[in-house]
Amino acid sequence: MTTEKAIDAVEPVKAPSRRRSRRATIAWLVAQRALMGVVTLWCISVIVFVATQAMPGDVAHIILGAGATADQIAQLNENMGLDQPLLTQYWDWLGNVLTGNMGNSLVSGQPVSELLSERIFNSATLTVIAMVLILPLSLLVGLLAAVFRDKLFDRSYLGTSLVVTATPDFVLGSLVIAVFGTVVFKVLPPVSLIPPGDAPWQHPKQLIMPLAVMTLVGVTYLSRLVRVSFIDVLESEYVQLATIKGLSTRRILFRHALPNALAPSIPAASIMAAYTIAGSVVIEYLFGYPGIGSALVDAVAGHDLPMVQAIIMLMAAAFFCFNQLADVLGTLNKSR
Repeated sequence: MTTEKAIDAVEPVKAPSRRRSRRATIAWLVAQRALMGVVTLWCISVIVFVATQAMPGDVAHIILGAGATADQIAQLNENMGLDQPLLTQYWDWLGNVLTGNMGNSLVSGQPVSELLSERIFNSATLTVIAMVLILPLSLLVGLLAAVFRDKLFDRSYLGTSLVVTATPDFVLGSLVIAVFGTVVFKVLPPVSLIPPGDAPWQHPKQLIMPLAVMTLVGVTYLSRLVRVSFIDVLESEYVQLATIKGLSTRRILFRHALPNALAPSIPAASIMAAYTIAGSVVIEYLFGYPGIGSALVDAVAGHDLPMVQAIIMLMAAAFFCFNQLADVLGTLNKSR
């Protein structure tokens, strides 16, 4: 009796201790990722600044035109701080970025933050809607492919996904435009223009084709990972034991297999969100969608350095945050 009482007295103390240890591990993991994020983003800022400074063409010549005199060019370079050493220009630029000052566009003269605010909203809307479509469709397709493994549906799916994965996004987009926008059916607008001041969802027809391409690419990538996860779970001992006990296929899939198959797929979904953001440059430019992707192409063509620097830093930060989230979720999943 004395021994049992002693065990009962000690046992409640161990559980909170383990919980505190797990919380401390998670906190240390997040802190490590945050520190790595700061260092990585700083390295990205250096690369972005040096790369944009190395772009061909002289900014002053582009702004003033071919008829500008040497004195006018020198005065403009002095006004913009372009006559300072490259290291001084970098620290001045970085300090402005950290305070939210992205500078002024060299083309329009307006603040970059004002020019990008609506485009960021448009890109975020497109990405969020695409992810809302990608996640359930990937789960459904991956589940069906795993259940009907090596059968007609699975073989057709694997062949289709291989073709889609090997085809560049701009080729897929061009085919969609040709079939549904210009040559064959002509049922959708070939250009996804959104009037300034309007929300993207106010023009659903303009969203269909870019969303279709983004969703097709995303589902192709993510559903393959879901399929592999489901196959691993369906071949596990506890699922086979449940089958031997006579449990229904529906109960085995949704109560036993689904929760365990979803765990490794969650980090992959974060990575998919990061790649969706990166891939929006091609999709937005191809369909003429007014987001930050098309703005980046226009800024590069116009040698608008502040716009180029701001857009690349925003996209790099978003891409890196989603990758870090996927890394943290994957590590937490392994530690369970």
